[in-house]
Amino acid sequence: MTTETAEELARKKCSPCEWGVPPVEAEEARSLVRELPGWTLSADNKRIEKSWVAKNFVAGIAFFNQVATLAEEEGHHPDLHLEGYRNVTIELSTHAIGGLSENDFILAAKIDKIPIALRKGGSTDPASIPHA
Repeated sequence: MTTETAEELARKKCSPCEWGVPPVEAEEARSLVRELPGWTLSADNKRIEKSWVAKNFVAGIAFFNQVATLAEEEGHHPDLHLEGYRNVTIELSTHAIGGLSENDFILAAKIDKIPIALRKGGSTDPASIPHA
């Protein structure tokens, strides 16, 4: 099995998933998530997630708006969580197949390219690009 890099995943386009398409195997999911800094795989291997501490509420919402635009373009929609006014988390899973598909890893790689204004000391993840 050859694992694609984050850059290779980001160049791909999400494709429609239909019932009957098998989820990504656990071993492949573990391999793919290692290519995506800061993303973690759930214990049941059915979703991946990443969290950031935004500079403030507006920065978190601005980030989510950019993620929403990307999700619409890709036709693949994440679960977005905002807690404590600036703690943002994104979860990805392909609900139609009850687990992870390649689309989840493609979208994660693309989300990592979206800048987010972070709270000072809020993240050391190089994929989270602080800006004013």
